[in-house]
Amino acid sequence: MATEQQLENFRQEVAAWMKANKPADPGFLLPQSFMEVGSEQQLDFLREWQYKLWSAGYLGMAWPSEYGGQGAEPVFQSIADKEMSRASVPIAFNVIGLGWAGPLINDVGTEEEKRKYLKGILTGEDIWCQGFSEPDHGSDLGSAQCRAVRDGDEYVINGSKIWTTMGNYAKYMILLARTNPNAERKYDGLSFFLSPMKVPGVDPKPIRKLTGEYGFTQTYFNDARIPASCLMGEEGKGWQLAMQTLQYERGAEAGAAGGLSMVRIAFEDMIEMLQGKQRDGVEVLDDPVVRDELMQLLIEDKAISIGEKRAHIGALNNDFRMSLPLSTKLRWTEHARRMRQAAVRLQGAGGSLYVQDSQAIQGGFWQRAYMQSFSATIGGGTLQVQANIVAEHVLGLPK
Repeated sequence: MATEQQLENFRQEVAAWMKANKPADPGFLLPQSFMEVGSEQQLDFLREWQYKLWSAGYLGMAWPSEYGGQGAEPVFQSIADKEMSRASVPIAFNVIGLGWAGPLINDVGTEEEKRKYLKGILTGEDIWCQGFSEPDHGSDLGSAQCRAVRDGDEYVINGSKIWTTMGNYAKYMILLARTNPNAERKYDGLSFFLSPMKVPGVDPKPIRKLTGEYGFTQTYFNDARIPASCLMGEEGKGWQLAMQTLQYERGAEAGAAGGLSMVRIAFEDMIEMLQGKQRDGVEVLDDPVVRDELMQLLIEDKAISIGEKRAHIGALNNDFRMSLPLSTKLRWTEHARRMRQAAVRLQGAGGSLYVQDSQAIQGGFWQRAYMQSFSATIGGGTLQVQANIVAEHVLGLPK
């Protein structure tokens, strides 16, 4: 186990590297999160940055060295991530691979799957997307109807998936599809695939978002044939793998390769932006009602931060075990949305300006951040689904 001095030496090393290697402004709009990569220009820039992070040894540090990682203690990756956040470097864009597919393959995949997929995830060469949600079923993942029918050494896929982040760029998809429509329990008819995207019959169509940007697609499968070897685990056991994947996505299960999934936006950034802003001739930050609202946001911000530390101390979680990990996504995404909403509202009339207007504050950064924040409250389970999870699995309330 690393000593405190070794960890501090490593922190200083990472901080110095980030300072020396942080990319300059590329001269075009960069995504605030991995859900907003909408152009080849952005993709090329971010892919080069992720490869640089990995080459320096600061990505996938806890993953086994034989699959492209460092085989280090997880605490080293945690330190590296904190220094990335502190330095406000660009995101590590391949989040679905780094944070969801990769940890799943690393934990329960076969040796062949690990050797085939993991290193490409870390380098950014192999982009991954997720095929869970469907247009007709909302948050009812168990009712997914995208079909996978076995035909010799292949499965034939028909149906569609929606909100497929970077689906038009991805090489692989973690796909939940129905292999048995007649199963007694709907969950037992689902199977999990590590599916290639660059095959005939797979057609991802980009979706234009409220911000005018792209990032999501609706992916159509029309008699798409994938090798039977793409099946992960057993046929009909896909629900268990999907639930384990969602644990990674929601931050309730460790194993992610690290890197920033979105641009760091701190409470202090909002305060700095509001400095000198006036409303009715009075500085916004001098308004007692505004100060009270901001203090409430700050208290919540600090509580979430402290809660992340508390979650790793067993003696402080005996009352409601797993309550913090299971509630983190719900608390954090809602807090982030409300903080960004307040930042826009407190700009007064200037809050109505957006990135196309040269007079928008900070180039419309906060307006864009607010509109993008809604995607995080939906992906990985809507806030209503997350509230139900906390109610049932933490508080023990009935369904």
